[in-house]
Amino acid sequence: MKRLFTVLLACAMCFVLSQAQKRVLFIGDSITDGNWGTNCNGERNLTDMNHIFGHGYMFLCASYFMGEFPERGYEFFNRGISGNTIVDLENRWQTDALDIQPDVLSVLVGINDIILSNEQDVDTVAFEAKYRALLDKSLQQNPKLEIVLGEPFWQPGFRVDTEGFVERNCLALARVVRRIATYYNAVFLEYQAMFDTLCANGNITYWIWDGVHPTPAGHYRMAEMWRSEVKKRSGILN
Repeated sequence: MKRLFTVLLACAMCFVLSQAQKRVLFIGDSITDGNWGTNCNGERNLTDMNHIFGHGYMFLCASYFMGEFPERGYEFFNRGISGNTIVDLENRWQTDALDIQPDVLSVLVGINDIILSNEQDVDTVAFEAKYRALLDKSLQQNPKLEIVLGEPFWQPGFRVDTEGFVERNCLALARVVRRIATYYNAVFLEYQAMFDTLCANGNITYWIWDGVHPTPAGHYRMAEMWRSEVKKRSGILN
């Protein structure tokens, strides 16, 4: 009987360990960045745990899962970089995505492809091809990779949206990301719809202070959606 108990306990521990120690990577632009790891000299610091995750939705997601489930040994990584486009992600995908070897990959990118385009409509075909190529590389490395994709979003703030250029392109890229998420069976985060609802009463700057970057309240709602949608998908982080 004692031997049976020992065997069962060992099996249970193996099961727990198989569910634990997952590496979760957030990658994207300034919305994910949140000045993660930035010291007084403006350099990235990978050892200062007081600043390692920045101060945005990624920090709130990591805090929740690491605080609620310490026994699972989750590891979180922030690799958002302010100003990044899909091309920037492409250029650093090896070091900031593949080398980390994540079990869960969360991507939010697109708004800078619009803002930095000098009001030229974004080539959605090229954007989608590059996006898919990056995900394919990660899936080749880890076929069991779980993917979470956030749609780019926009609200009219102090930035002038000439003839609806930003809104039009943001909606176009959101459709692209939704299509990619469907193809890869990824968790899809409807951030545009969420902020549309939150800002419907006209109090836009309460949620997104400049049309692009969420306030603390906005980041909280983003993290809330991330946690909720990920927890719905059995086996990712539960």
